[in-house]
Amino acid sequence: MMEVTPPSSRHRLVGQPLLYAISLFASLGVFLFGYDQGVMSGIITGPYFKQFFNSPGPIEVGTMVAVLELGALATSIAAGRIGDVIGRKGTLFIGAIVFTVGGAVQTFTTGFYVMIIGRVISGCGVGLLSTIVPIYQSEISPPNHRGALACMEFTCNVFGYASSVWTDYFCSFIGSDLSWRIPLFLQCVIGSILAAGSLIMPESPRWLIDTDQDAAGMPLAQAEFQEIKDKVIYERELGEGRSYAVMWRKYKRRVLLAMSSQAFAQLVSLLLIYGYHPAGWLGRDAVLMTGINAIIYVLSTLPPWYLVDRWGRRVILLSGAVIMGIALGFTGWWMYIDVPATPKAVVACVIVFNAAFGYSWGPIPWLYPPEIMPLTFRSKGVSISTATNWAFNFIVGETTPYLQEVITWRLYPMHGFYCACSFILVYFLYPETKGVPLEEMDAVFGEEERLDYESERASLMSNTRSPSMRSGSRPKIATERGWVSRLLYRNDRSTYQPIGEGEE
Repeated sequence: MMEVTPPSSRHRLVGQPLLYAISLFASLGVFLFGYDQGVMSGIITGPYFKQFFNSPGPIEVGTMVAVLELGALATSIAAGRIGDVIGRKGTLFIGAIVFTVGGAVQTFTTGFYVMIIGRVISGCGVGLLSTIVPIYQSEISPPNHRGALACMEFTCNVFGYASSVWTDYFCSFIGSDLSWRIPLFLQCVIGSILAAGSLIMPESPRWLIDTDQDAAGMPLAQAEFQEIKDKVIYERELGEGRSYAVMWRKYKRRVLLAMSSQAFAQLVSLLLIYGYHPAGWLGRDAVLMTGINAIIYVLSTLPPWYLVDRWGRRVILLSGAVIMGIALGFTGWWMYIDVPATPKAVVACVIVFNAAFGYSWGPIPWLYPPEIMPLTFRSKGVSISTATNWAFNFIVGETTPYLQEVITWRLYPMHGFYCACSFILVYFLYPETKGVPLEEMDAVFGEEERLDYESERASLMSNTRSPSMRSGSRPKIATERGWVSRLLYRNDRSTYQPIGEGEE
């Protein structure tokens, strides 16, 4: 007689299908982040928007755009504490609700000051989402897929940006205030979907175990439960607390690396912010060109899905910095010679630059901080790095228009210099984290001997149990280092060797 599958489990997702389904849904949070960043750039140039707000000047327009970053900066710092207290899932839900409320205020605004309030509220939601989604993603992902899933998350961010640009473009043909209210209203729709879905998403098993909810965390992390629990107990036995001051004292290097990755992501991203105006593209044509470029930008984020867990983080960041620096140098040169071909040449440089950014410095700085921070300080460390992102986002956005008028073409090689600085920083200071379980990151930074457990080889969403833990310890393999590396890390034992398939 054929066995009948119970209705309750017949269509239940388990293992990697569940992992990818959750990752895709959580990525709606960064989709909103990208959408909200791009939606204002198209509607502020529309005639009905200008008429409704009585032809706002550059200060008013700049304020409407920039206050989002200020709201995000404030809550991204608070998200470190919130994520530890109410969990990753709860923070995701609150972020989605706050964002939806802000979108509604913007959509039904009655004037300039109401729009400002709506932008600040949305920014607060974005700050929570942009901090907690990368943490949640890293904590549910196995090490051999963690990079790919984070890059998929960034693709959703860029897809959100591209969606906002094309929504702005098509709505620009509407002959009423709906031309700008509809793009703003779509924020509410997507935010509501994310808020509803977050209620049925599982909580991060690492947060559950860290808060002594072992019974809830174990089914989600059967293969990794003992390693995570041992790490939690070890941190508690140190009795040093979990404040920002303790984090800075114990993990200063990691915090600085996390902050620097987000800072340079903004310092090198000039052409994403200010690419077409100096090239002579204005009005609806500028929105159209931005939309075409956004499609290329989305496509450029796809190769890291495959490469990031094969090539590693360092190679991608280094190669991206080189290509972006060259593109910025040529942009400045074409603007300096100012010939009839300059507009098209600058557009070509923008496309090359954005493709290189989308492949490298776009996704990796969102992946790297939650990877390198330990569980006890992950929320706080990522909140600091995300706040750095928003702070530099605001600084670059505010200073670029002014510098464009004052130093003209020299602005571009200046940011090319930032690309060179980022190359040097990564080459000498950034350790490779490809394939390293989160609980073994201390060994990468040479802070303690490597934990030799059967770690995150399986997905945290796997419904299979791990083989028994290995006893004994595999000897640490030393690797030869150059004189610069020896000078920088004289006592650094960061020569992590991944566990080979035959070493189990």
